[in-house]
Amino acid sequence: MSDADEVVPYETLLRRVERIFAAHLDTADAAFVAGCLVEADARGIASHGIGRIPVYTKRLRLGLVNPRPRLAVSGSGAVGHVDGDNGMGYVVARTAMTHAIGLAREHGIGLVLAANSNHFGMAATYLQQALDAGLCALAFTNAPPLMPVWGGRSPFLGTSPFGFAAPGETPFLLDMATSTVAFGRIRRAARLGQPIPADWALDEHGRPTTDPAAAIRGVVLPMAGPKGSGLGLMMEIVAGVMSGAAFGGQVRNQNSDFTAPQNVGHAFIAFRPDGALSIGDYRARFAALIERARASEPADGVPRIVMPGEREAMLAAAARRDGLRVVAQDLRMLREEEDLAAACQPA
Repeated sequence: MSDADEVVPYETLLRRVERIFAAHLDTADAAFVAGCLVEADARGIASHGIGRIPVYTKRLRLGLVNPRPRLAVSGSGAVGHVDGDNGMGYVVARTAMTHAIGLAREHGIGLVLAANSNHFGMAATYLQQALDAGLCALAFTNAPPLMPVWGGRSPFLGTSPFGFAAPGETPFLLDMATSTVAFGRIRRAARLGQPIPADWALDEHGRPTTDPAAAIRGVVLPMAGPKGSGLGLMMEIVAGVMSGAAFGGQVRNQNSDFTAPQNVGHAFIAFRPDGALSIGDYRARFAALIERARASEPADGVPRIVMPGEREAMLAAAARRDGLRVVAQDLRMLREEEDLAAACQPA
C-alpha cells in the first residue's frame, strides 16, 4: 500500500467523508459535515479539514456528541437562542446562522446565540450562508483554554475564531483566530512531524518553541499581544457568557478530554447591507473600496493585493477543478476511518 501523497477528485473525497459520517449522523447532517471539512481543505485551511475526522468520530462513538440532537430555537424580536443539545457544532451553527438570517430579513438585523454545542470548524462556512442570502454577517465562537491572557503564561482563553463577511462582486470574507495561528495548525504540524515557527507558541515552561508537541503541552500566543487577548475576552463574553455556554477556561478540550461534552458557545449576527443606504449605493461604495484597496502599491515581493477570502476562493475553485492533494497520513487515516465506519451500526 502506497505511502505517497495523492491527488483525489473533490467529489470522490467528499463521498468518502460522507460515508464515514453516515455511520453516525443522518444523511443530511453527514453530507453537511463532510462538505465543511472537504471545503476547508480545498480553501487551503488544512487545520480545519479532513484531519479533524478521527477526533469527531471518536467523540461520537464515545457518546460525547449527540448524533441526533433536538435543537431548541427560542428568543424574541431580533434576538434568538439555540440550545444545541450537544450536537455536532457544524449542525448547531448552521441552524443558528439560518435563524439569524431569518431575523435579519424580518428586522434588518438578527443576533443568535448558541450553547451546548461543539467545535464548528471554519467560521467561513456560516459567513458564506449570509453572503448567499445577500447579507453581511459576523460569527464568533469560544473554545478550550489554549492561550494566556496578556501578561499570563497559563492557558485561559480559547483561540476563539471570529469572522466578518460583506456581499459584493468579490465578497469580503475574513475568518481568523485571535491567536498568532489557529491551534489546529500546530496539531497538524505535530501529526506530520513538522516544526513550527518560534513565535507561534510557548512550551509548558513559558519558553518559545519550534516543537509542536511542546507547544501542545504549553500555550499558543495571542496575536498582537494585548489586542489578541482583548479580542479573545470579547469572544468569551459574547459567545460564552451571553449564550449560556461554558466560559472562562471551562470549555473542554475535544482532543484531550474525553470525560464529558464540550458545551461550546457561538454567536452569529446577520444584517442587511442597505440599512442606511439604498442597495445600489452600498454596492457602488463597496466596489469602490475594494478597487481602491487593490490599487495600493504592492510591497516588494507581493505580486498583487488580494482581499480577505479571495485567495481561499481561488484555491477552492482550483481544487474543485483539479482535485485535492491528500497527504499520505490522511490517506491512511481515511482507510482506518472507513473500516471503523463499516464496523459501526448506525446510531
